[in-house]
Amino acid sequence: MSTKRYYYEPADGHGLPHDPLNAIIGPRPIGWIASYDSLGKRNLAPYSFFNCFNYRPPIIGFASSGWKDSVRNIVETKEFVWNLATRELAEQMNETSASIPHGEDEFVRAGLTAVVGQKVKASLVAESPVNFECRLSQCIQLTTANGTAIDTWLVLGEVVAVHIDESLLIEGIYQTALAKPVLRAGGPSAYYTIDEAQRFDMVRPDAR
Repeated sequence: MSTKRYYYEPADGHGLPHDPLNAIIGPRPIGWIASYDSLGKRNLAPYSFFNCFNYRPPIIGFASSGWKDSVRNIVETKEFVWNLATRELAEQMNETSASIPHGEDEFVRAGLTAVVGQKVKASLVAESPVNFECRLSQCIQLTTANGTAIDTWLVLGEVVAVHIDESLLIEGIYQTALAKPVLRAGGPSAYYTIDEAQRFDMVRPDAR
C-alpha cells in the first residue's frame, strides 16, 4: 500500500468529491424499518446506519438524520419491525426511501405485502425472508464530543420475535450468503451483497 496518507479534520470538511466516512465504515447492513403511527398508518423506510448491539436480550438499532416518520412512529407506539433487504428486493427497498407525504403507505407504493406481527402490531414485509419484531428500548439524541445536541436520533429496540425462511437454515445453521443481503457502501449509489466465495473462517484465540 502507498505510504502517503490523505488527512482531513471533519469539522473543516473532507475536500473530496464525496464524504468517505460511509464508504470506509462499510458495507453496512440495511435497517429496513416498518412502523406505524398512533392512527395505525404504516410506514416503511431503509436506514443505512444500522446494526446489532447485544446478544441477550438481542438489541438492534438504527440512526436517523432528523426526526423522521420512523422515529416519530416508534416513539409513539413503542414498537417496530426490521426486515432483511435482499438482492431480490433491492429495487423495492430503494423505492421505500422516496420522500412522500406523511401517511402515504410505502408498502403499497413498493408493491409489498404487509403482515401484522405476532408480538407487535407493526407490519412485516412478507416478501422478506427474515423479520425481527422489536419493542423500543431507547431513543437517544446524539451529541457532539462537547455535549451539543445534534439532529440525529439513535433508536434501539429489543428483538422479541424472529421469523426466518427455513430455506436459509441448513442443518439448523443460518446461511448468511444464501439470503443475499443488500449492504450499503459509499458514494450516492453503491451497494454490495455477499457471496460464499468471499468467506473465510477464523477461530478466536480464547476458543482454540
